[in-house]
Amino acid sequence: MKMQVAWFHRYGEPEELVLEETNRPTPGPGEAVVRVRAVGVNHVDLDVRAGTARVPIEFPHILGREFAGEVASLGDASGRFKEGDRVWVASRLACGQCEFCWTARDNLCARGHFFGMGLPGGYAQYVKVPLVALRALPAQLGFEEAAASQIAFGTAWHVLMNRGQLQAGQTVLIQAAGSGIGSAAVQVAKFAGATVLATASTDAKLARAQALGADHLINYSQQPAFSAQVMALTDGQGVDLVMEHVGGNVFTESLASLKVDGKMVTVGAHAGEVVPLDIIPFFRRQLQLIGSRNANFAELDTVMNLVAQGRFKPVIHAALPLAQAAQAHRMMGSRDIFGKVVLLP
Repeated sequence: MKMQVAWFHRYGEPEELVLEETNRPTPGPGEAVVRVRAVGVNHVDLDVRAGTARVPIEFPHILGREFAGEVASLGDASGRFKEGDRVWVASRLACGQCEFCWTARDNLCARGHFFGMGLPGGYAQYVKVPLVALRALPAQLGFEEAAASQIAFGTAWHVLMNRGQLQAGQTVLIQAAGSGIGSAAVQVAKFAGATVLATASTDAKLARAQALGADHLINYSQQPAFSAQVMALTDGQGVDLVMEHVGGNVFTESLASLKVDGKMVTVGAHAGEVVPLDIIPFFRRQLQLIGSRNANFAELDTVMNLVAQGRFKPVIHAALPLAQAAQAHRMMGSRDIFGKVVLLP
């Protein structure tokens, strides 16, 4: 049996993504084949396609980290799932044997694999997945919402609540609030009881961030040296925590926006991965610079439950058919979006 996939045979521009046919996968013992109904598009997809992600892949390659759909077939009898069940798929696998897996830090597992990177992803009508990756999708949660939630809310939760230890009453600066993880982070920070300062590149994006709960708005395209505005909004104190995932000048200005004993968590750098760094403020003002990765499995389950309960709402900028995968990548690369882009195989 055949299926359609949007894959690429070599690194390059979005046009390298082509819609073709290939054999539909067959599940083995401990595996299922999922009929993909929606798959989220993430910036890492653009990096892998362009060859800048520095991860080994085999061509042709199928992208797609986060997806949701229905169980199409099972390799053997499963006590948890049956054909036709609605599911979302955890975006990665862990070995379950290493120190990190044993200590609930499975997101750091070096022997794990990511869908859309080491494993074929969701830019396809069908994907073969281990049963351990399947999660039941509540009836009230749509496929598109599920595909737009896992990485955005999982990453935001891990950055703010785990790495940043955000507390009620604190102030937090959320960078690029118009992005998928930025729009999710505004909601997570408000859920935690924080005062939220949000940045974006346009006033239109800031208005939408305000609708999500942002208390103060900063247009960093109009005011690149935005740390002065942060200080003005916080009575000269600065913020307790910054979620930074832009890089370049935004990274530098974010450090200057921290209060004494403040923390900055960095989780991305598409605008510049190498920046000048003055070490003196770190010990004179007791600042903390913290790196972060994606969420662990427990955090993914937590945020997906909160999405299902309606506590968090994924923002979907566009939902496109699988044949328009290249257009979805151009849309993401333009940054002229608010929220997430999803594909519908």
